[in-house]
This record gives sequence, C-alpha cells and structure tokens, in this order.
Amino acid sequence: MVIIVNIHDAKTHLSKLLDRMLAGEDIVIAKAGEPIARLTPVESRLPRTPGIAKGRVTDAFFEPLPEDELKAWES
Repeated sequence: MVIIVNIHDAKTHLSKLLDRMLAGEDIVIAKAGEPIARLTPVESRLPRTPGIAKGRVTDAFFEPLPEDELKAWES
C-alpha cells in the first residue's frame, strides 16, 4: 500500500515516516497533490577490503600516459 503525504506533513513527521518506510511501507511525498519523491532505504554496501588489488598494480600503472591519450582526456 502506498502512503502519500504532503510536504508539510513529511517535514513534521519525518522520523515516523522513516520508521514506516523501514518497516516496508511505500512512502510518497507530494506537492499540491502531485507525487514528487519516494522514500526508499539505502542499500547497504559491502565492506571494503584493504589490499584487494595487491599484486595487480604494476609499475606500468604509474607510467605517464601517451600524448594522444592525454589530449583525449583534456577534450
């Protein structure tokens, strides 16, 4: 079920709306009756693993780029 709230109510009850969204409800914010935004949870990211590229970065990585490639990046 979609819950539609106007901007004023969304500002007033943001914490409650976030709790409802986290509980699985679909919350839409409207302005003058027209939907303009949807509250959705941020997907969790996998934790970063230090050293994941160890041994894969060679000295060639630090070499200057060829002139034609440098010019392509400047365009």
